[in-house]
Amino acid sequence: MKLDPALTRLLSTHPSLSPSPQQLSAATLTSHGGSGFASTFKITVPSSPSSQSSAPNNAPHHFFAKSSPNPPAATMFAGEAASLNAIHSVVPSLCPAALGHGEMEDSPGTYFLLTEWLDLSARSFSSPSSSSSSKGGEEDQGSGMSLAQKLARLHTTPAPVPEGYEKPMFGFPVTTCCGDTPQPNDFCSSWGEFYGERRLMAILERGEGRNGRDKELRRLVERVVGEVVPRLLRDGHLGGEKGIVPVVVHGDLWAGNKGRGRIGGRGAVEEVVFDPSACYGHGEFEGGIMNMFGGFDRGFWREYWSLAEKDEPVEEYEDRAKLYEL
Repeated sequence: MKLDPALTRLLSTHPSLSPSPQQLSAATLTSHGGSGFASTFKITVPSSPSSQSSAPNNAPHHFFAKSSPNPPAATMFAGEAASLNAIHSVVPSLCPAALGHGEMEDSPGTYFLLTEWLDLSARSFSSPSSSSSSKGGEEDQGSGMSLAQKLARLHTTPAPVPEGYEKPMFGFPVTTCCGDTPQPNDFCSSWGEFYGERRLMAILERGEGRNGRDKELRRLVERVVGEVVPRLLRDGHLGGEKGIVPVVVHGDLWAGNKGRGRIGGRGAVEEVVFDPSACYGHGEFEGGIMNMFGGFDRGFWREYWSLAEKDEPVEEYEDRAKLYEL
């Protein structure tokens, strides 16, 4: 299948590829895997005999692409691209980088996402309990970090200051989607406000738009936002006097969105994550979905909490964890 010019243009600017027009014209697009929201593809770009490629043995370069003719895909792919790059910028070995997203030129109305290739042929959903899982064989050429170590680094690294602001904020530069549900990410200085309004109330209003209003459900959600959220997450309480600093969170991290693979199809097998719906939030927020759906054993959490301390008040951690499962 021939590459769309929009994809070709992005590949032509890839810093480690620098392909010739002949390589791009010989590139192939083949169906790969599946998705409930999009068609998924593997792109193969042959290496030039004289290439200084970083691919092993001058092997072909592979990339991953999603496409969809559904209008919501434009928002979904823009959010996923920004999410991948936000995570990748902090822990490059945790997820592939996005090369870009946009609209196909030869198929107007069809949208795409283009990322580095993630080879999940060594896929495993078991979580290491220590960094020893990355020792030995060819894996010692990689980051040497377990998933717990990578997530701890992600959740202890301050998020960047958004354009137009003077300090880190809670939110995200673009709308993201959890499944097919858009998540507003307008920036807030208060984490409690962001979680209450941009997550709990926004999801309630989305559900009401689809299914109609349930008075009891609205009453309960409004009570949580009006009473529980301020009780646990208010400024000056959560994190003590210093408060908490926004960090990048994956936003949809469950057992089905993690595995083992090679980013770019080269190097060591790493603990990786994918399909993020990121925001700049509270690091503990990540645990909501992680705990709710499971897949992270006691060894993982023991190692994680040895590197990323629970915020004050520590005695309210379990209450916060339950709140973040909503």
